[in-house]
Amino acid sequence: MIRVTTVMWFAAFMRRETARGAFVLAAKKGAQQAGAVFVVHNHLDGTATLYGPAPQAFFDEEDSGERKFEKALTEKPMSDVDEYLAKQQNFDPDLWIIETESGEGEPSLELVE
Repeated sequence: MIRVTTVMWFAAFMRRETARGAFVLAAKKGAQQAGAVFVVHNHLDGTATLYGPAPQAFFDEEDSGERKFEKALTEKPMSDVDEYLAKQQNFDPDLWIIETESGEGEPSLELVE
């Protein structure tokens, strides 16, 4: 399994999201090769949904190498999202924080249940 670098994954994600009409930015860039990625989806109503990396248990040897995500917070105030991310940054200063803004639809991420 070959895993795409974080910087390459972000470039592809940004292209997909922009094509669907969402605004995307890297609020914090971490390690370019393998930084953990958190995606904040701003619903433009004062709330956001936060997606974080899926646990390793959701990956197997035959996986495509695509990053997988899980919902960490769903439609919470931005202050809750910021607090959660501050704790994560204390644990892993090399993480990435990607922000998307769109009033419709969720970001194009591979989600696990």
